[in-house]
Order: sequence, then C-alpha cells, then structure tokens
Amino acid sequence: MNNHDLIIIGAGPAGLGASIYASRYKLDHVVIGEDIGGQVVEAWEIENYAGFESISGKDLMEKFRRQTENLGAKIVSAVVQRIEKKENGSFVVHTNQEIYEGKALIFALGMKPRKMNIPGENNFVGKGISYCATCDAMFFRRKNVVVIGGGDSAATAAIHLSEFADHVTLLYRNELKAEPSWVEQMQKNPKIEMQACSEITGVKGEDKVQAVTFKQDDQEKELAVDGVFIEIGSVPGVALAQEIGVQSDEQNYLIVDQAQATNVENVFAAGDVTTGSNKFRQIITAVAEGAVAAGSVYKKIKLNK
Repeated sequence: MNNHDLIIIGAGPAGLGASIYASRYKLDHVVIGEDIGGQVVEAWEIENYAGFESISGKDLMEKFRRQTENLGAKIVSAVVQRIEKKENGSFVVHTNQEIYEGKALIFALGMKPRKMNIPGENNFVGKGISYCATCDAMFFRRKNVVVIGGGDSAATAAIHLSEFADHVTLLYRNELKAEPSWVEQMQKNPKIEMQACSEITGVKGEDKVQAVTFKQDDQEKELAVDGVFIEIGSVPGVALAQEIGVQSDEQNYLIVDQAQATNVENVFAAGDVTTGSNKFRQIITAVAEGAVAAGSVYKKIKLNK
C-alpha cells in the first residue's frame, strides 16, 4: 500500500493547483484523476485566465501538468472506486489499479456534463449527440448542427463548430446568458443562427440523429440536423465524498468553510464541486481553492493547528 500525507482526488485545475502548493509545503502526496486536466481540456479557447490572453484548455492544462510533475508530484491516471476511513483516522483509497493510504484528502472532483433527459437522448449518444464540441467538431464537417444551451460553454461551442459545420443553430431556452463578447462574435458569424425556445422536447432519427424537436410560441417545431451538442451546464461529482459522510447542500455541492474543510475531519474539497467562491466555477477560483485546501492540510497535519 502507498502511504502519503495527502491524497488529492481529481486532476483538473483544483486538484493540480492543490498539488502545486502541497509540493511547496513539502507534503508527501499523490494526485489521482480519471481525466488529467478535467473538463477544461475540452475548452476550445480560454480568454479569462490571468496571464494568457488566449489559450486552449488542452494547452493550459498541459502547462499545469508539467509544473505539477516538475515540482515532484505523482499524477496517477486511475478511477477511484471506493474510500474507507480507518480507526486511526487515515483514509484508504481504492482505485482500479492500486490502493493508497493518506492522512488527509482533498476532493477536487469537478463537474460532469448535465443531461437533458429528453426522449431520444440516450439512444443517440455517439450517434449524433455529443457533450463535447472540442472533441467531436471535426466529425461534423460540412454538416448542419445544433448547440443546445444559452451560457458561455454553449456560445464557445457554437463558435468552434462554425469552423467545421456548414450551419450552426444555437437553441436556447428563454434567455441568452452568455457573456456579451461571445454573443457579439456569434452575431457577426454568418454560419451561426440563434433561436429562443420555451422547451426542448426530443431528438429524432433512425440509426443516427436526424432532427431535434422543440416548442416555440406554443408551437411544436422540428429542426433537421446532423448533430446535437448539449451544453446546458454540469453537475458536481460528489458520490465518493458523500459515501464517507461529507455533507452537501440542496444542489449537491460539497459544503466547505473558509479553509476548504468539510464536516469530516481531515477531509477538504476544492473547485467546482464546492460551495466556495460563491459557486463562481471558474478556473481561477478552482486553482485558488486548491491552494487554500493544500495550505489547510499543511496546517492541520504538520503544524497541528
């Protein structure tokens, strides 16, 4: 069994940010993540992270990874299957590869794409339905696609897809909430059309996606498309933390205090999965929460404060 001061679960901005500070505090630790870089690697373009006027999510997280490993941390690509708390207060983390033991945990579990749960959605995943424009845009060259969502992720997905598809329809419910700069870019793009609707009602097709149905002005409408990109936000991945008694709020975010501590002794959380930073859910706040969490672990297990 691998014994450590700290085990960080999650390898996105919060997890790698926590690791950078854990290394500086000389904490013996390991980072375990199913996807190195987290959801950020799917971001086509990032323009709001300090120090970079424009950078892709993949490139930014590669810089995070290199810095983390150059400081001496070990990043393990693995799936955490379960966690148990021992009588001495330490934690045993079981992955699909190895078992790790640590005095403290930082949950940096990030978010998972939110599903619409509409008729046809599950049937066409991988057959025209995608939750990642960056991953799948190239499969829709010279096609007609629809992006469902009204926030920044939907807007950037539509802009990215316009480089490949012949036509992109951004279909949003009631109100467009994307930053004005993204909206302006879409308005200037002749390949992008924006439509409001009151409800998305389903996805149709035979072997693959052929249309999306929605309600507009109380009328049922159908839009013929080759691809459907769902960008309606994400939900926090909290199941592992809840299994060891970590409390979450009514929206399923892990409840933390100013030290990023949870209600369970020596268990901390950082990033999009927490109630911290006013739930702003940005890369910069995720990294900051990771740094605070690592500092709190150092004080708790090294300085006994």
